Amino acid sequence: MTYLELSEDGGGSHKFYEVTVAGTQVTITYGRIGEAGQTKVSSFPTAAKAQEAADKKVGEKTRKGYTPAVRGGRARRTVTRRSIPSRPSTPSPSSTSTTSRSVPRQPPEQLAPVLWRFNSGSAAFGIFVDEERCWVGNQDGDVYTVSHGGTVNGRFRLPDGVKCIVADDFWIYAGCDDGRVYDLSGKVPRSAYEIAADVDIYWLDIHDGVLGVSDRAGRVTAIDYEDEAQWSRSGTGDSAWMVRCDQDAVYHGHSRGVAAHDLLDGALLWQHDLHEQVLFGWQEEHSVYAGTARGARGSVHRLAKRDGRTEAVYHCDGAVYSCATSPGGRHVFAGDDRGSVYCFDASGARLWKLSTGCGSAFSMQFLNDRLYIVTTNGALACIDAGEAAIAAARAGNVPQPLDVKAAASLRVVEPSVVLETTSDVGNGVVVECVKEGERLRVRVVSPGYETWNVQFPKDIREAGARYLVDGLRSAGRGGFYRAYGEIKRLL
Repeated sequence: MTYLELSEDGGGSHKFYEVTVAGTQVTITYGRIGEAGQTKVSSFPTAAKAQEAADKKVGEKTRKGYTPAVRGGRARRTVTRRSIPSRPSTPSPSSTSTTSRSVPRQPPEQLAPVLWRFNSGSAAFGIFVDEERCWVGNQDGDVYTVSHGGTVNGRFRLPDGVKCIVADDFWIYAGCDDGRVYDLSGKVPRSAYEIAADVDIYWLDIHDGVLGVSDRAGRVTAIDYEDEAQWSRSGTGDSAWMVRCDQDAVYHGHSRGVAAHDLLDGALLWQHDLHEQVLFGWQEEHSVYAGTARGARGSVHRLAKRDGRTEAVYHCDGAVYSCATSPGGRHVFAGDDRGSVYCFDASGARLWKLSTGCGSAFSMQFLNDRLYIVTTNGALACIDAGEAAIAAARAGNVPQPLDVKAAASLRVVEPSVVLETTSDVGNGVVVECVKEGERLRVRVVSPGYETWNVQFPKDIREAGARYLVDGLRSAGRGGFYRAYGEIKRLL
């Protein structure tokens, strides 16, 4: 048995690789240090062939910087999970909001018009919704895809709890408690980014290949497309639950307020002390939204991206754990720690408050008059947020929710470093892995492309190997390509 580790200070890598030979069988176990990892078993015609294959694998890893170690010598990374205290629902106050419009008192038992709900099996943070499907990721590491009509049509199993699910153009990423960010855009999850082991991840966002990470210590870190740390900044508070990225900046919320840093160099653009704990973030083109808690109450603050000034405040009756907007910020939605969801107009007037009936919303997203939430109970729920449905709900008339189930036969797809092989280039693009100093880079071989590097999963890079990808897209700001679709190794 050969046990190796790669743990780079500040570089993000914190993983092990173990090769065991038993007769004609080779067992390879790999993963994050301190965790069980994944196992692959291969059989060979003879014991000599098995030993030869094992030696080759060990040689490949030592050339990448792995060194012999003792299992258990390093501890696993720190993971913090958000917990929700049990709070009873309270009636809405009859006082006015930030405008002169009065808010009618609503009894707490009024339910939102939930069309369907899917129990994912564990408390859920991650949600992403597009025109095709809904994604939900929970603390057991399960990621499901569900149709807008409420049919479960896909399931991924990641090695640890899912913090969040984010989209970046074509790509869908799941941030995982094992310190990796997995690309879910292909047939199997591929590790796209790896975060330093000393970072207790709270939240993630991504824009044009640049990953933003907020953490327990109140820091925010930007990691570039090659999975190499770009910059890191400490905030004036801790518990940084909010990070949002756009083409200009990273917006960072923590226990004292919100700050904006330049996306490329981390320079502080502005800082706004809210005197409230920031628990969630959302963004529109010109504004960033911070869901907060102060004592037993909470608010959503809309801040101008340009200078951080307050544009509006949306008051809730509990700590705000999630928020979202309709297009252009016409309506603002919030979920509190008492299992309620709210809707406000853009100016701050509360339009309604209803109970989810399935827990407090950890995350939410609005699309086509529907509000999708994932909750403390592990439910992905679809709420009809259209005017007619909300009016009926406030009158006490709600539909019977459809309880969605995943079919027992649904295939579970797990991360893999195994590649299909092919000798047929077809309409794909050929790329090659080359060694540059101590780093392995991927460059385009097919004609007609710039001499840029290619964003490519690290775990499957091997010096001298050529791969076939479905296609390449240039980053929005240029300078590198991003591979999409399936990846095969060329024979």
